[in-house]
Amino acid sequence: MFKFTREKTFGLDRTAPPNNGRYVVLDTELTGLDEKKDSIVSIGAVRVTGGKIELGGSYYRLIRPATELTASSVVIHEITPSEVMAKPDVDAVLREFLEFCGNDILVGHFVSIDLEFINREMKRIHGAPLSNPAVDTFSVYEWLRKRRMEHPGLSSAKPAFKLYDIATCFGIPVIGAHNAMMDAFTTAQLFQRFLPMLSGAGVSDIGDLLKIGSPFKGGDRFRQSDEYSNF
Repeated sequence: MFKFTREKTFGLDRTAPPNNGRYVVLDTELTGLDEKKDSIVSIGAVRVTGGKIELGGSYYRLIRPATELTASSVVIHEITPSEVMAKPDVDAVLREFLEFCGNDILVGHFVSIDLEFINREMKRIHGAPLSNPAVDTFSVYEWLRKRRMEHPGLSSAKPAFKLYDIATCFGIPVIGAHNAMMDAFTTAQLFQRFLPMLSGAGVSDIGDLLKIGSPFKGGDRFRQSDEYSNF
């Protein structure tokens, strides 16, 4: 049985099975990847409860970015300056997003990038970052590959890094241009695939999942080296 040393997380039952957890799977679109000068242009999120995606529990907002949209970012997410000119700023959107997330566990693919941008704004607006624990689906994917789990999605000799490539390996359809809502839904489906595999590998509780899926254990080096590489 796989176990980690436990840590306390306020308001979270770390002994509960991962399938019983409440998660908000999120994605952001950005004007670029420089957390010092770029900004958020959209946020998409879906809720996963009891291992099921709540199709009625979703959140999507376009944001008037604090910095100028670049041609290279528009090519990726296809959000144009005219589309966001009259949209609310990040201050208003984050207030809504906080209410949507509540105390749920946040999940994303290379999620530390999204959290860097969100928490920069959180510190500016509220003086503190998000307190929600987070799980990186790429960290989970790496952990499962190292255990040589018997699944076609993990059997390739060369590991994938990009969200769409990994999703395709797991039979998850990928359609259309990049969009925060679509990418959050794709990530949620991938996370769904991982939950029973983690159970089969002896991951019996949320405390173990949070250790395995730590956003700060690596993986972002691949995204940073290839702009928007999770796309």
